[in-house]
Amino acid sequence: MNITTTTKLNNGTAMPMLGLGTWQSEEGDEARQAVLWALEAGYRHIDTAAVYGNERSVGKAVRESGIPREQLFITTKLWNTDVRSGDVEGAFNASLDKLGMDDVDLYLIHWAVPGHYMAAWEKMEAIYASGRAKAIGTSNFMAHHLNDLLGRGGVAPAANQCEWHPKLQLPKLVEFCQANNIRFESWSPLMRGKNLHDPTLANIAKKHGKTAAQVIIRWNLQRNVVVIPKSVNQQRIIENADVFDFALDGDDLSAIAGMDADERIGPDPDKVDF
Repeated sequence: MNITTTTKLNNGTAMPMLGLGTWQSEEGDEARQAVLWALEAGYRHIDTAAVYGNERSVGKAVRESGIPREQLFITTKLWNTDVRSGDVEGAFNASLDKLGMDDVDLYLIHWAVPGHYMAAWEKMEAIYASGRAKAIGTSNFMAHHLNDLLGRGGVAPAANQCEWHPKLQLPKLVEFCQANNIRFESWSPLMRGKNLHDPTLANIAKKHGKTAAQVIIRWNLQRNVVVIPKSVNQQRIIENADVFDFALDGDDLSAIAGMDADERIGPDPDKVDF
């Protein structure tokens, strides 16, 4: 396994296991430079969203990198106001325009907006059928939301991106996704830094000569979870990818499993009122 290792989604699309998250990376030089640093470090998977407000900067960095578009995996997301309005096509076209791209590799519904996500999914399927999104999926969907989509008999979500870290391990949701061939992907794997001083992780990090962040990212990969740590710091972007020269053993994995506390830092997916 290395920085370019991919997993195959349920429609055959290859998705790199490690990517750069861009939530709260400010539009302009901050987001553009972070993406450029990541691409220079070997990342080939960049995750953004309409609501992040930085799609233009992501697209600009991709073009400046000189890396052929077909060698990259780009994700963006449909925001809640567009889920509610039903203008999925308009929102998707706006994202493509800001990115300066003809297509994206993965397009996600950002949250399961009650009473609206089923209708939005039908329009996502039409975008997928057009070829402008190589795969479609969900973000912050729980098992019952996914079950609704699967029960429609249309296109199954290719991925489900959720808050996931040692303090929030969601075993039933992960099991559901694996059983239904939906690739599980974690956002905020480092818990916005809150996990980095945990004594359990610190001990494991010391044992391997790594940082707590590297231990968490490696844990994601060994759990077969796609992981997109966010940073705008060049050294941390490089360090976050330096996780392929060690492996967590059974004792490490058991210790991390014992950290689960069902503790969120983001919104509850069953209480989407924003």
